[in-house]
Amino acid sequence: MSTLFRAWDPRELRHVFGHHPTGVCAITAVDDQQPVGMAVGSFTSVSLNPPLVAFQPDKSSTSFPCIRRAGSFAVNVLSSDQENICRTFATKGGDKFAELAWTPSKITGSPILEDIVAWVDCRIESVIEAGDHYIVLGRVLGLAVVRDTSPMVFFQGGYGSYADLPSQ
Repeated sequence: MSTLFRAWDPRELRHVFGHHPTGVCAITAVDDQQPVGMAVGSFTSVSLNPPLVAFQPDKSSTSFPCIRRAGSFAVNVLSSDQENICRTFATKGGDKFAELAWTPSKITGSPILEDIVAWVDCRIESVIEAGDHYIVLGRVLGLAVVRDTSPMVFFQGGYGSYADLPSQ
């Protein structure tokens, strides 16, 4: 059998993919007048014209159906000192907003968390099935940098921060 069509061991995939650092964000929305959210390491910019972004939630997510129903979402770029927020949003169930300060975005009403690095307010453009995940494409409606600090990075199974390398 060609390695191109090989059945890959998920542990091997996770190990290799874990060598690529990713930023960590909390995706938030309001569904039925209740704030909902989830942590993702799959947020990316897609296009500048038109302004589009994407994230990829797992199909087994219990939060994504609520975000999808809301029709809009905010991307909250977490800072390196917000691991507790990341862990809260990575759990299933419970009130993830119980001990968090947030304000509704002026455009969609999606929660913007306090003291994050930046936020991007979006309307869902499309949702594409992709294996065991979805690809959610969002149109940017508003955005801002909140504080100029190091973002949270996920790398090789752990959380950390970005550090500038010395110039050569």
